[in-house]
Amino acid sequence: MNVSLCKADLKDAVTIHNMKVKSFKPLLEKYQDFETSPANETLEKVITQISQSFTDYFIIYHFDVAVGGIRVVKKEDQIYSVSPIFILPEHQGKGIAQKVFIIIEQNYDDAKSWRLGTILQEKGNCYLYEKIGYKKTGVTKVINDRMTMVFYEKHL
Repeated sequence: MNVSLCKADLKDAVTIHNMKVKSFKPLLEKYQDFETSPANETLEKVITQISQSFTDYFIIYHFDVAVGGIRVVKKEDQIYSVSPIFILPEHQGKGIAQKVFIIIEQNYDDAKSWRLGTILQEKGNCYLYEKIGYKKTGVTKVINDRMTMVFYEKHL
C-alpha cells in the first residue's frame, strides 16, 4: 500500500480546503449538519488550523496522488486528537485511512492516547476505528435529529 503523508503549510490551504469540502459534502447532504460540517468550513478556518502551533496538518498521498488530509492536534500530557481525517470519495474503501493511522501512530510515538469523534450513524467509520483499536468513550453529542457524534479513544 503506497500511502504517505506530507506536512502541510499555508501554500497547501486551498488544496486541503477543496479536498475537505469534497470529502464531507455527501455527509452534509445526508445529515444536514450545516453548523458543524467540515464541508461548510471556510478557507480561513483551514489557514488558522494550519497556523496553530499545536496542530500538524498533513496531506495524504496514495501513489503520489493527493487523496485527503489529516489534522493531528496535540493536547496535554501526550494526548493527541485526530480532527478530522478525510479521504476523497473516489478513494474511499481502499484501506488508505487505516494505513494513515499506522503512520501517524509511528510518527507520534510519544503518544499515550489518541482521541477522535465520528458520526454514530456512519457504521463504516465506527467499524474502522474499532478495528484499529479505538474504544467508545461513552460520550455522544446529538447534532440534530439525523446525526449524533460519538467519541473514541485509544490508549497505547
